[in-house]
Amino acid sequence: MTQTSFFFQHYGLTEQDLEKYLSAALSAGGDYADLYFEYLTSTSLMVDESMVKSASQGISAGCGVRVISGERTGYAYTDDLSPARILHAARTAALIASAPAKTQVVGFQQKPARSLYPIVVPSVDAEITAKVELLMRADASARGYDPRIKEVRASYADELREIMVAGSDGTFAEDSQPLARMNVACIAKTETNSARGSSGGGGRVALDFFFGEKTPEHFASEASRQAVLQLDAREAPAGEMEVVLGPGWPGVLLHEAIGHGLEADFNRKQTSAFAGLIGKRVASDKCTIVDNGTMPSRRGSLNVDDEGQPTQNTVLIEKGILKGYLSDKLSAKLMGIADTGNGRRESYEHIPMPRMTNTYMLAGQDAPEDIIRSVKNGVYAVNFGGGQVDITSGKFVFSASEAYLIEDGKVTAPIKGATLIGNGPDVLTRVSMVGNDLQLDEGVGTCGKDGQAVPVGVGIPTLKVDRLTVGGTAKRETGGFMQ
Repeated sequence: MTQTSFFFQHYGLTEQDLEKYLSAALSAGGDYADLYFEYLTSTSLMVDESMVKSASQGISAGCGVRVISGERTGYAYTDDLSPARILHAARTAALIASAPAKTQVVGFQQKPARSLYPIVVPSVDAEITAKVELLMRADASARGYDPRIKEVRASYADELREIMVAGSDGTFAEDSQPLARMNVACIAKTETNSARGSSGGGGRVALDFFFGEKTPEHFASEASRQAVLQLDAREAPAGEMEVVLGPGWPGVLLHEAIGHGLEADFNRKQTSAFAGLIGKRVASDKCTIVDNGTMPSRRGSLNVDDEGQPTQNTVLIEKGILKGYLSDKLSAKLMGIADTGNGRRESYEHIPMPRMTNTYMLAGQDAPEDIIRSVKNGVYAVNFGGGQVDITSGKFVFSASEAYLIEDGKVTAPIKGATLIGNGPDVLTRVSMVGNDLQLDEGVGTCGKDGQAVPVGVGIPTLKVDRLTVGGTAKRETGGFMQ
């Protein structure tokens, strides 16, 4: 292992220091210990009423120490990277997870590096004036779209996260993880009505991403279009009916319907609706669903997860058959399954757990226009505000921010207030047509689980669900997704 990492250079750490800290972590026993170092620089800007209303830049750094003993985990962290504080955190974690067993630290093995997001100059290093200019362009574009656009809010955020992971099993990995995102939200008003629209995008990209195809004007136009459209929308019908989901962001259905339920920790604890169903049919044979953390520049992608394991393309459901779960080191060991590289955490203050990366359904054979033509009376949902899922029952709910009636095989009037409710293990068995037009979202997804938020991606082709309930609310929320 070569000592050229960010943390070796900036904090004077050495391989011997890492071994010392891991030995301290295992001093009270334990099967495994790891160190997670993080250095984060970030920028956040918001323009409202055509003025910069907030602007912040920040730096944070810290180290989290985890000790695993059987099913017990000890975790401690420090925002002070001095040797004394890291040792204190290591000994604290050791006491929390103390056990008779003891594992010796072995030599570190650095795996071959890959680069899913090669960026020479990260966005965080760009002049803040260039970022403000982007937001002012978005504001002007949205206000010029239609005189009924009365309020506009545009925001921009970016970060560069330097991480290093060292484990007592020899794991050693480091990564530089950029992330940038722009959002535009609009309110359209008439004398009798008001409506909202929003759009945004980004990924593990540099600032020049927003000067290319996905410009501020692109997001402003889309947000304004949605807001104006909703001014004349009808109330959504209620009841069970055929539903067609548009491509891209409506993949939040998969995230809520099956994604959380296929995270290994829920299945290890037998609290998922999918527990014990490996090899069983859980969806229509038209459905193949993957979680892919290796897509270049995508918001949910990572070179390595937060346990130092390379991410991968994991097939979850293949032609309707459940093939596997998303796992981290702990779940993989306890369940006797492979580690899929899905151990993720919000920051050094948080313990890793199995989480999704980019989760999507593969394209099918049907033409989108044929799917629409096959519906006599139903709903065409093309954009969503987010959703939640009850992991145990599989019940999910998410709200459509843009949807239309389908009448006699044609898309007709826009509707508002449409909420789609279903059960994950059930609804995917009702998928009868899958389009050939797979799209992923623009790069805005943030997934919440146990109080931790991480960036993710979703996607689907156009697809038809034969029966889905429109209207109502969910009773319990344990997983969440937000734009």
